Amino acid sequence: MTFAGRLIALYPAGLLSLLLATLWWFAYRPSLLQPLLFLLILYLVPPLSLRLHQALFPIREKPADLSKRRYSPWWGAHQIQVIYTAIPQLEALLRIIPGAYSCWLRLCGSRVGRKVYWTPNVEITDRSMLEIGDNVVFGHRCKLLGHAIKPTGQRMILYCKKITIGNAVFIGAGSRIGVGARIADGVYLPLLTDVYINQTIEVSPTAEKLR
Repeated sequence: MTFAGRLIALYPAGLLSLLLATLWWFAYRPSLLQPLLFLLILYLVPPLSLRLHQALFPIREKPADLSKRRYSPWWGAHQIQVIYTAIPQLEALLRIIPGAYSCWLRLCGSRVGRKVYWTPNVEITDRSMLEIGDNVVFGHRCKLLGHAIKPTGQRMILYCKKITIGNAVFIGAGSRIGVGARIADGVYLPLLTDVYINQTIEVSPTAEKLR
């Protein structure tokens, strides 16, 4: 791992240190300022850091060898987001506020349309790699996986690609949407559907079975 890779790995600890310092400040001299600052650090600093990191080190949508001694933009983006993966309740709180989670994902760098409904237990691994249309519904415990890593001999091959979901799509509970998947307008995905890497779905699976 490069020096930059080791340095960015300290990002989660640095963020936690800021949050703990804010709590200590509140305990020492309480006011309304510290809770507001706590929320700003928790929900604004990582998305803004992610946007800046993406501008300086854009993630390329092509296979990359993580075993090579070079800085991986995906690794940096992963470290910036890891607090939300480790503590999923932080994102779940945003999802119970209408429109808040979609706005937050836009702040992270994704494109999210209007009237998108997120159930509280949706899981997203790469919050800057989504393109979602209007009137989309995500069922309970859906997963959107913007990257995959495949060991090949002595190499670790990383695949990163944006997930694209059209308008008026319904994603059934427990479905998993893989790297680079594309789902066309109006598609209905039944319960526990797996959409594989780079797979395109243009017609609802149930409609195909009825033909």
